[in-house]
Amino acid sequence: MRVLRRVLAVLLVLVVVGAVLGYRRYEPLLRTGTGYAAHNACAVTLVAGRDDPDADIPPNPLVPYLTGYVNQAGGSSTSAVAWLLAKQKAWYTPGYGCTVAPERPADQRRATKVEAEGNPFTGAEAPDPDPTLTAALAKAFGDDLPPSAKQRLGTRAVVVLRGGRLVAERYASGFDADTPQLGWSMAKSATNLLVGRYVLQRGLDVQEDHLRPEWTDERGSITLDQLMRMTSGLRWDETYDLGTPITRMLYDEPDMARYAASQPLAHQPGTYQQYSSGSTNIVCAWLDSLADTTERDFPRTELFAPLGLSSAVWETDASGTPVCSSYLWATPRDWAVLGELALQDGVWNGTRLLPEGWITQSTTATPVDRSEEKGYAAGWWVNTQADGSLVDPSLPADAYWMSGHDGQRVYVVPSAKLVVVRMGFSPEVDGPALRSDQLVHDLVAAGSS
Repeated sequence: MRVLRRVLAVLLVLVVVGAVLGYRRYEPLLRTGTGYAAHNACAVTLVAGRDDPDADIPPNPLVPYLTGYVNQAGGSSTSAVAWLLAKQKAWYTPGYGCTVAPERPADQRRATKVEAEGNPFTGAEAPDPDPTLTAALAKAFGDDLPPSAKQRLGTRAVVVLRGGRLVAERYASGFDADTPQLGWSMAKSATNLLVGRYVLQRGLDVQEDHLRPEWTDERGSITLDQLMRMTSGLRWDETYDLGTPITRMLYDEPDMARYAASQPLAHQPGTYQQYSSGSTNIVCAWLDSLADTTERDFPRTELFAPLGLSSAVWETDASGTPVCSSYLWATPRDWAVLGELALQDGVWNGTRLLPEGWITQSTTATPVDRSEEKGYAAGWWVNTQADGSLVDPSLPADAYWMSGHDGQRVYVVPSAKLVVVRMGFSPEVDGPALRSDQLVHDLVAAGSS
Protein backbone atom coordinates (compact mmCIF):
# COMPACT_ATOMS: atom_id res chain seq x y z
CA MET A 1 0.00 0.00 0.00
CA ARG A 2 2.84 2.37 0.84
CA VAL A 3 4.38 1.81 -2.59
CA LEU A 4 0.99 2.34 -4.26
CA ARG A 5 0.47 5.60 -2.42
CA ARG A 6 3.89 6.81 -3.51
CA VAL A 7 3.16 5.87 -7.12
CA LEU A 8 -0.18 7.66 -6.98
CA ALA A 9 1.47 10.70 -5.41
CA VAL A 10 4.09 10.81 -8.15
CA LEU A 11 1.39 10.44 -10.81
CA LEU A 12 -0.61 13.24 -9.21
CA VAL A 13 2.45 15.51 -9.23
CA LEU A 14 3.10 14.67 -12.86
CA VAL A 15 -0.50 15.44 -13.76
CA VAL A 16 -0.39 18.78 -11.93
CA VAL A 17 2.97 19.73 -13.47
CA GLY A 18 1.71 18.71 -16.90
CA ALA A 19 -1.44 20.74 -16.46
CA VAL A 20 0.54 23.82 -15.36
CA LEU A 21 3.01 23.52 -18.23
CA GLY A 22 0.16 22.92 -20.68
CA TYR A 23 -1.72 25.96 -19.41
CA ARG A 24 1.38 28.14 -19.68
CA ARG A 25 1.85 26.98 -23.23
CA TYR A 26 -1.72 27.62 -24.30
CA GLU A 27 -2.52 30.64 -22.12
CA PRO A 28 -1.65 33.21 -24.86
CA LEU A 29 -4.13 31.47 -27.17
CA LEU A 30 -6.79 31.38 -24.48
CA ARG A 31 -6.25 35.05 -23.66
CA THR A 32 -7.06 36.11 -27.20
CA GLY A 33 -10.37 34.28 -26.81
CA THR A 34 -11.21 35.72 -23.41
CA GLY A 35 -10.03 39.17 -24.52
CA TYR A 36 -12.41 39.03 -27.48
CA ALA A 37 -15.29 37.96 -25.24
CA ALA A 38 -14.58 40.61 -22.59
CA HIS A 39 -14.30 43.41 -25.13
CA ASN A 40 -17.37 42.26 -27.03
CA ALA A 41 -19.54 42.05 -23.91
CA CYS A 42 -18.42 45.48 -22.73
CA ALA A 43 -18.89 47.21 -26.08
CA VAL A 44 -22.17 45.61 -27.12
CA THR A 45 -23.67 46.42 -23.72
CA LEU A 46 -22.16 49.81 -22.90
CA VAL A 47 -21.43 51.31 -26.33
CA ALA A 48 -24.27 49.86 -28.42
CA GLY A 49 -26.76 49.70 -25.54
CA ARG A 50 -27.85 46.15 -26.30
CA ASP A 51 -28.40 43.30 -23.87
CA ASP A 52 -27.37 40.37 -26.11
CA PRO A 53 -23.55 40.37 -26.41
CA ASP A 54 -23.46 36.61 -27.01
CA ALA A 55 -25.18 37.28 -30.34
CA ASP A 56 -21.93 38.86 -31.58
CA ILE A 57 -19.57 35.98 -30.76
CA PRO A 58 -18.72 33.88 -33.84
CA PRO A 59 -18.48 30.08 -33.70
CA ASN A 60 -15.25 28.89 -32.07
CA PRO A 61 -14.23 25.72 -30.17
CA LEU A 62 -13.50 27.86 -27.11
CA VAL A 63 -16.96 29.44 -26.93
CA PRO A 64 -18.67 26.68 -24.85
CA TYR A 65 -16.07 27.14 -22.12
CA LEU A 66 -16.18 30.94 -21.89
CA THR A 67 -17.74 32.42 -18.78
CA GLY A 68 -18.11 36.01 -17.72
CA TYR A 69 -20.33 38.92 -16.78
CA VAL A 70 -20.86 42.63 -17.36
CA ASN A 71 -20.74 45.06 -14.47
CA GLN A 72 -22.82 47.90 -15.89
CA ALA A 73 -22.61 50.00 -12.73
CA GLY A 74 -18.83 49.65 -12.66
CA GLY A 75 -18.42 50.02 -16.41
CA SER A 76 -16.52 46.80 -17.01
CA SER A 77 -16.81 43.22 -18.19
CA THR A 78 -14.92 40.06 -17.33
CA SER A 79 -14.34 36.86 -19.27
CA ALA A 80 -12.45 33.66 -18.47
CA VAL A 81 -12.28 30.02 -19.38
CA ALA A 82 -14.36 28.15 -16.79
CA TRP A 83 -14.37 31.25 -14.53
CA LEU A 84 -10.66 30.91 -13.63
CA LEU A 85 -8.31 30.53 -16.58
CA ALA A 86 -6.90 33.29 -18.82
CA LYS A 87 -9.14 35.91 -17.22
CA GLN A 88 -9.41 39.21 -19.07
CA LYS A 89 -11.24 42.46 -18.32
CA ALA A 90 -12.51 45.30 -20.47
CA TRP A 91 -13.16 48.79 -19.11
CA TYR A 92 -15.61 51.36 -20.42
CA THR A 93 -14.78 55.07 -20.72
CA PRO A 94 -17.47 57.44 -22.07
CA GLY A 95 -16.56 58.59 -25.57
CA TYR A 96 -13.68 56.14 -25.81
CA GLY A 97 -15.54 52.85 -25.58
CA CYS A 98 -14.07 49.66 -24.11
CA THR A 99 -10.42 48.79 -23.54
CA VAL A 100 -9.00 45.39 -22.67
CA ALA A 101 -6.54 45.81 -19.79
CA PRO A 102 -5.79 44.28 -16.36
CA GLU A 103 -6.74 47.53 -14.60
CA ARG A 104 -8.96 50.46 -15.50
CA PRO A 105 -6.97 53.04 -17.50
CA ALA A 106 -5.77 55.62 -15.00
CA ASP A 107 -6.15 58.70 -17.18
CA GLN A 108 -9.11 61.00 -16.72
CA ARG A 109 -9.82 61.75 -20.36
CA ARG A 110 -12.93 63.65 -21.29
CA ALA A 111 -14.11 63.12 -24.82
CA THR A 112 -15.00 66.18 -26.89
CA LYS A 113 -18.76 66.45 -27.09
CA VAL A 114 -19.99 65.93 -30.65
CA GLU A 115 -23.31 67.47 -31.65
CA ALA A 116 -25.46 66.22 -34.52
CA GLU A 117 -25.63 69.73 -35.97
CA GLY A 118 -24.80 69.67 -39.66
CA ASN A 119 -25.77 66.01 -40.05
CA PRO A 120 -29.08 65.93 -41.99
CA PHE A 121 -29.63 62.23 -41.37
CA THR A 122 -29.64 62.22 -37.57
CA GLY A 123 -33.25 62.14 -36.47
CA ALA A 124 -34.54 62.36 -40.03
CA GLU A 125 -37.84 60.68 -40.75
CA ALA A 126 -37.73 57.31 -42.47
CA PRO A 127 -38.12 57.70 -46.25
CA ASP A 128 -41.38 56.84 -47.96
CA PRO A 129 -41.40 53.25 -49.26
CA ASP A 130 -40.46 52.73 -52.89
CA PRO A 131 -41.51 49.30 -54.27
CA THR A 132 -38.29 48.78 -56.25
CA LEU A 133 -36.03 49.77 -53.38
CA THR A 134 -38.09 47.79 -50.90
CA ALA A 135 -37.65 44.68 -53.03
CA ALA A 136 -33.88 45.20 -53.23
CA LEU A 137 -33.64 45.56 -49.46
CA ALA A 138 -35.85 42.51 -48.91
CA LYS A 139 -33.39 40.41 -50.89
CA ALA A 140 -30.47 41.86 -48.92
CA PHE A 141 -32.21 40.78 -45.72
CA GLY A 142 -32.87 37.28 -47.12
CA ASP A 143 -36.65 37.45 -46.99
CA ASP A 144 -36.72 34.79 -49.72
CA LEU A 145 -34.55 32.38 -47.71
CA PRO A 146 -35.55 29.70 -45.19
CA PRO A 147 -35.38 31.02 -41.59
CA SER A 148 -32.08 29.28 -40.80
CA ALA A 149 -30.40 30.67 -43.92
CA LYS A 150 -31.80 34.15 -43.27
CA GLN A 151 -30.41 34.04 -39.75
CA ARG A 152 -27.03 32.91 -41.07
CA LEU A 153 -27.08 35.79 -43.59
CA GLY A 154 -27.42 38.05 -40.56
CA THR A 155 -28.27 41.40 -42.17
CA ARG A 156 -28.97 43.97 -39.47
CA ALA A 157 -29.23 47.25 -41.36
CA VAL A 158 -29.30 48.71 -44.85
CA VAL A 159 -29.20 52.46 -45.51
CA VAL A 160 -29.31 53.96 -49.00
CA LEU A 161 -28.43 57.54 -49.96
CA ARG A 162 -28.95 58.78 -53.49
CA GLY A 163 -27.97 62.28 -54.51
CA GLY A 164 -27.37 63.13 -50.86
CA ARG A 165 -30.90 62.10 -49.81
CA LEU A 166 -31.98 59.23 -47.60
CA VAL A 167 -34.10 57.14 -49.97
CA ALA A 168 -34.35 53.75 -48.22
CA GLU A 169 -33.46 52.00 -44.99
CA ARG A 170 -34.38 48.89 -43.05
CA TYR A 171 -33.33 47.36 -39.73
CA ALA A 172 -33.48 43.89 -38.22
CA SER A 173 -35.42 43.20 -35.05
CA GLY A 174 -33.57 44.67 -32.05
CA PHE A 175 -31.86 47.36 -34.16
CA ASP A 176 -32.95 50.79 -35.33
CA ALA A 177 -31.57 54.04 -36.70
CA ASP A 178 -30.11 54.92 -33.29
CA THR A 179 -28.24 51.64 -32.65
CA PRO A 180 -24.46 52.00 -33.06
CA GLN A 181 -22.88 49.08 -34.91
CA LEU A 182 -19.25 48.01 -35.13
CA GLY A 183 -17.66 48.50 -38.54
CA TRP A 184 -14.56 46.40 -37.88
CA SER A 185 -12.11 47.06 -40.74
CA MET A 186 -14.33 49.76 -42.24
CA ALA A 187 -12.43 51.85 -39.69
CA LYS A 188 -9.44 51.67 -42.05
CA SER A 189 -11.33 53.76 -44.62
CA ALA A 190 -12.26 56.24 -41.90
CA THR A 191 -8.56 56.35 -40.97
CA ASN A 192 -7.85 57.39 -44.55
CA LEU A 193 -10.24 60.30 -44.03
CA LEU A 194 -8.38 61.26 -40.85
CA VAL A 195 -5.08 61.26 -42.73
CA GLY A 196 -6.71 63.47 -45.35
CA ARG A 197 -7.72 65.92 -42.64
CA TYR A 198 -4.09 66.11 -41.47
CA VAL A 199 -2.87 66.56 -45.04
CA LEU A 200 -5.27 69.48 -45.57
CA GLN A 201 -4.80 71.18 -42.21
CA ARG A 202 -1.15 70.47 -41.41
CA GLY A 203 0.44 69.85 -44.77
CA LEU A 204 1.23 66.26 -43.84
CA ASP A 205 3.06 64.39 -46.60
CA VAL A 206 1.94 60.79 -47.17
CA GLN A 207 5.48 60.00 -48.39
CA GLU A 208 6.80 60.81 -44.92
CA ASP A 209 9.02 58.05 -43.52
CA HIS A 210 10.91 57.31 -40.28
CA LEU A 211 7.57 57.13 -38.50
CA ARG A 212 8.80 55.21 -35.46
CA PRO A 213 11.84 56.05 -33.29
CA GLU A 214 12.73 52.35 -32.99
CA TRP A 215 12.83 51.92 -36.76
CA THR A 216 16.56 52.47 -37.12
CA ASP A 217 16.93 49.71 -39.72
CA GLU A 218 15.33 49.27 -43.16
CA ARG A 219 11.89 49.78 -41.61
CA GLY A 220 12.71 53.46 -41.37
CA SER A 221 12.04 53.76 -45.10
CA ILE A 222 8.37 52.70 -44.69
CA THR A 223 6.10 55.58 -45.67
CA LEU A 224 2.67 56.61 -44.47
CA ASP A 225 1.27 55.84 -47.92
CA GLN A 226 2.74 52.32 -47.86
CA LEU A 227 1.13 51.66 -44.49
CA MET A 228 -2.27 52.77 -45.83
CA ARG A 229 -1.83 50.67 -48.99
CA MET A 230 -0.65 47.60 -47.04
CA THR A 231 2.74 47.53 -48.79
CA SER A 232 4.93 48.19 -45.72
CA GLY A 233 6.54 44.77 -46.00
CA LEU A 234 6.19 44.08 -42.26
CA ARG A 235 5.58 40.45 -41.40
CA TRP A 236 1.94 39.82 -40.53
CA ASP A 237 -0.86 37.24 -40.37
CA GLU A 238 -4.43 38.56 -40.53
CA THR A 239 -6.02 35.14 -39.85
CA TYR A 240 -8.71 35.53 -37.20
CA ASP A 241 -7.81 32.57 -35.04
CA LEU A 242 -6.57 32.09 -31.49
CA GLY A 243 -3.01 33.31 -31.02
CA THR A 244 -2.38 34.83 -34.47
CA PRO A 245 -0.78 38.31 -34.71
CA ILE A 246 -4.10 40.01 -35.42
CA THR A 247 -5.94 38.48 -32.45
CA ARG A 248 -2.94 38.84 -30.16
CA MET A 249 -2.69 42.52 -31.09
CA LEU A 250 -6.40 43.22 -30.54
CA TYR A 251 -6.89 41.24 -27.34
CA ASP A 252 -3.58 40.85 -25.52
CA GLU A 253 -1.35 43.82 -26.37
CA PRO A 254 -1.59 47.08 -24.39
CA ASP A 255 0.08 49.13 -27.17
CA MET A 256 -1.15 47.73 -30.46
CA ALA A 257 0.90 49.99 -32.71
CA ARG A 258 4.10 49.19 -30.83
CA TYR A 259 3.42 45.47 -31.24
CA ALA A 260 2.73 45.82 -34.96
CA ALA A 261 5.79 48.03 -35.42
CA SER A 262 7.98 45.43 -33.68
CA GLN A 263 7.45 42.95 -36.51
CA PRO A 264 10.45 42.41 -38.80
CA LEU A 265 10.43 43.05 -42.51
CA ALA A 266 9.31 40.11 -44.61
CA HIS A 267 9.49 42.07 -47.88
CA GLN A 268 11.14 45.20 -49.19
CA PRO A 269 8.76 48.13 -48.48
CA GLY A 270 6.59 48.98 -51.46
CA THR A 271 7.02 45.65 -53.27
CA TYR A 272 4.48 43.32 -51.65
CA GLN A 273 0.86 44.00 -50.73
CA GLN A 274 -0.49 42.05 -47.75
CA TYR A 275 -3.53 43.07 -45.73
CA SER A 276 -2.51 44.11 -42.21
CA SER A 277 -4.56 45.68 -39.44
CA GLY A 278 -1.26 46.31 -37.67
CA SER A 279 -0.25 48.76 -40.38
CA THR A 280 -3.34 50.91 -39.82
CA ASN A 281 -2.71 51.05 -36.08
CA ILE A 282 0.82 52.29 -36.77
CA VAL A 283 -0.75 55.05 -38.90
CA CYS A 284 -3.00 56.13 -36.04
CA ALA A 285 -0.16 56.11 -33.53
CA TRP A 286 1.65 58.51 -35.89
CA LEU A 287 -1.41 60.75 -36.13
CA ASP A 288 -1.78 60.59 -32.35
CA SER A 289 1.81 61.78 -31.91
CA LEU A 290 0.97 64.88 -33.98
CA ALA A 291 -2.34 65.67 -32.25
CA ASP A 292 -2.73 68.99 -30.46
CA THR A 293 -4.73 67.74 -27.49
CA THR A 294 -3.66 65.61 -24.55
CA GLU A 295 -7.18 64.17 -24.44
CA ARG A 296 -6.20 61.99 -27.42
CA ASP A 297 -9.58 62.25 -29.06
CA PHE A 298 -8.42 63.64 -32.41
CA PRO A 299 -10.93 61.43 -34.29
CA ARG A 300 -13.71 63.33 -32.56
CA THR A 301 -12.27 66.80 -33.11
CA GLU A 302 -10.97 66.23 -36.65
CA LEU A 303 -13.69 64.00 -38.15
CA PHE A 304 -16.75 63.35 -36.01
CA ALA A 305 -17.47 66.95 -34.97
CA PRO A 306 -17.26 68.52 -38.46
CA LEU A 307 -19.65 65.86 -39.79
CA GLY A 308 -22.03 65.78 -36.81
CA LEU A 309 -21.36 62.09 -36.11
CA SER A 310 -22.81 62.18 -32.61
CA SER A 311 -23.11 58.39 -32.39
CA ALA A 312 -19.51 57.60 -33.33
CA VAL A 313 -17.12 56.05 -30.81
CA TRP A 314 -13.57 55.08 -31.73
CA GLU A 315 -12.30 52.76 -29.02
CA THR A 316 -8.72 52.94 -27.75
CA ASP A 317 -6.11 50.44 -26.61
CA ALA A 318 -4.56 50.46 -23.14
CA SER A 319 -1.96 53.02 -24.27
CA GLY A 320 -4.78 55.44 -25.16
CA THR A 321 -4.34 55.27 -28.95
CA PRO A 322 -7.47 54.80 -31.09
CA VAL A 323 -7.67 51.29 -32.54
CA CYS A 324 -7.95 52.57 -36.09
CA SER A 325 -7.86 49.12 -37.65
CA SER A 326 -11.04 47.81 -36.11
CA TYR A 327 -12.96 49.57 -33.37
CA LEU A 328 -15.17 52.31 -34.78
CA TRP A 329 -18.83 52.20 -33.75
CA ALA A 330 -21.53 54.34 -35.38
CA THR A 331 -25.15 54.14 -36.43
CA PRO A 332 -25.69 52.98 -40.03
CA ARG A 333 -26.79 56.50 -40.95
CA ASP A 334 -23.55 57.92 -39.57
CA TRP A 335 -21.57 55.30 -41.49
CA ALA A 336 -23.44 56.56 -44.55
CA VAL A 337 -22.23 60.10 -43.81
CA LEU A 338 -18.61 58.92 -44.15
CA GLY A 339 -19.49 57.46 -47.55
CA GLU A 340 -21.26 60.66 -48.56
CA LEU A 341 -18.23 62.74 -47.55
CA ALA A 342 -16.14 60.62 -49.90
CA LEU A 343 -18.75 60.92 -52.65
CA GLN A 344 -18.63 64.71 -52.31
CA ASP A 345 -14.82 64.71 -52.66
CA GLY A 346 -14.34 65.75 -49.06
CA VAL A 347 -16.74 68.69 -49.02
CA TRP A 348 -19.41 68.82 -46.32
CA ASN A 349 -22.04 71.56 -46.02
CA GLY A 350 -19.98 73.76 -48.31
CA THR A 351 -16.76 73.36 -46.32
CA ARG A 352 -13.78 71.45 -47.69
CA LEU A 353 -12.65 68.90 -45.10
CA LEU A 354 -10.29 66.89 -47.32
CA PRO A 355 -7.79 68.01 -49.97
CA GLU A 356 -9.21 68.32 -53.45
CA GLY A 357 -8.68 65.02 -55.23
CA TRP A 358 -7.86 63.15 -52.01
CA ILE A 359 -10.59 60.57 -52.54
CA THR A 360 -9.59 59.96 -56.16
CA GLN A 361 -6.00 59.44 -55.06
CA SER A 362 -7.02 57.19 -52.18
CA THR A 363 -9.36 55.04 -54.28
CA THR A 364 -6.87 54.47 -57.08
CA ALA A 365 -5.04 51.14 -56.88
CA THR A 366 -1.35 51.47 -57.68
CA PRO A 367 0.84 48.76 -59.26
CA VAL A 368 2.87 46.56 -56.92
CA ASP A 369 5.26 43.70 -57.72
CA ARG A 370 3.15 41.13 -55.86
CA SER A 371 -0.17 41.34 -54.09
CA GLU A 372 -2.35 39.06 -51.99
CA GLU A 373 -5.31 41.41 -52.39
CA LYS A 374 -7.72 42.23 -55.23
CA GLY A 375 -8.44 45.93 -55.58
CA TYR A 376 -6.99 47.41 -52.38
CA ALA A 377 -6.01 51.07 -52.55
CA ALA A 378 -5.25 53.42 -49.62
CA GLY A 379 -7.67 52.19 -46.97
CA TRP A 380 -10.45 51.59 -49.51
CA TRP A 381 -11.36 48.60 -51.67
CA VAL A 382 -11.88 49.56 -55.32
CA ASN A 383 -13.57 47.84 -58.23
CA THR A 384 -10.96 48.90 -60.79
CA GLN A 385 -7.63 47.23 -60.17
CA ALA A 386 -4.24 48.69 -61.04
CA ASP A 387 -4.20 46.80 -64.36
CA GLY A 388 -7.63 48.18 -65.30
CA SER A 389 -9.54 44.93 -64.77
CA LEU A 390 -12.64 44.85 -62.56
CA VAL A 391 -12.95 43.00 -59.28
CA ASP A 392 -16.70 42.58 -59.85
CA PRO A 393 -17.96 43.18 -63.41
CA SER A 394 -21.53 43.44 -62.07
CA LEU A 395 -20.63 46.73 -60.34
CA PRO A 396 -19.76 50.06 -61.98
CA ALA A 397 -16.06 50.55 -62.64
CA ASP A 398 -15.95 53.61 -60.38
CA ALA A 399 -17.42 51.82 -57.33
CA TYR A 400 -15.32 51.65 -54.18
CA TRP A 401 -16.14 50.55 -50.68
CA MET A 402 -15.31 50.10 -47.02
CA SER A 403 -15.21 46.47 -45.93
CA GLY A 404 -15.29 45.02 -42.42
CA HIS A 405 -15.26 41.69 -40.65
CA ASP A 406 -18.55 39.75 -40.40
CA GLY A 407 -20.07 41.44 -43.46
CA GLN A 408 -19.85 45.20 -42.87
CA ARG A 409 -19.88 47.32 -46.03
CA VAL A 410 -20.22 50.94 -47.16
CA TYR A 411 -20.31 51.27 -50.95
CA VAL A 412 -19.80 54.51 -52.86
CA VAL A 413 -20.79 54.67 -56.55
CA PRO A 414 -20.04 58.17 -57.90
CA SER A 415 -21.58 57.51 -61.33
CA ALA A 416 -24.90 56.70 -59.64
CA LYS A 417 -24.52 59.31 -56.83
CA LEU A 418 -25.12 56.37 -54.52
CA VAL A 419 -24.02 55.41 -51.00
CA VAL A 420 -25.11 52.01 -49.65
CA VAL A 421 -24.53 50.78 -46.09
CA ARG A 422 -24.92 47.11 -45.20
CA MET A 423 -24.34 46.06 -41.58
CA GLY A 424 -24.75 42.63 -40.07
CA PHE A 425 -23.33 39.66 -38.24
CA SER A 426 -22.34 37.19 -40.95
CA PRO A 427 -19.30 35.18 -39.78
CA GLU A 428 -20.28 32.17 -41.90
CA VAL A 429 -21.26 34.04 -45.07
CA ASP A 430 -19.02 35.72 -47.63
CA GLY A 431 -18.74 36.48 -51.33
CA PRO A 432 -21.93 36.45 -53.40
CA ALA A 433 -23.79 34.73 -50.55
CA LEU A 434 -23.52 37.96 -48.54
CA ARG A 435 -25.74 39.63 -51.17
CA SER A 436 -24.18 43.04 -50.64
CA ASP A 437 -22.73 43.34 -54.15
CA GLN A 438 -26.09 42.21 -55.54
CA LEU A 439 -27.80 44.88 -53.45
CA VAL A 440 -25.63 47.60 -54.97
CA HIS A 441 -26.18 46.20 -58.46
CA ASP A 442 -29.95 46.25 -57.93
CA LEU A 443 -29.90 49.78 -56.54
CA VAL A 444 -27.80 51.08 -59.43
CA ALA A 445 -30.23 49.44 -61.86
CA ALA A 446 -33.20 50.94 -60.00
CA GLY A 447 -31.73 54.42 -60.35
CA SER A 448 -31.14 54.08 -64.08
CA SER A 449 -34.56 52.66 -64.93
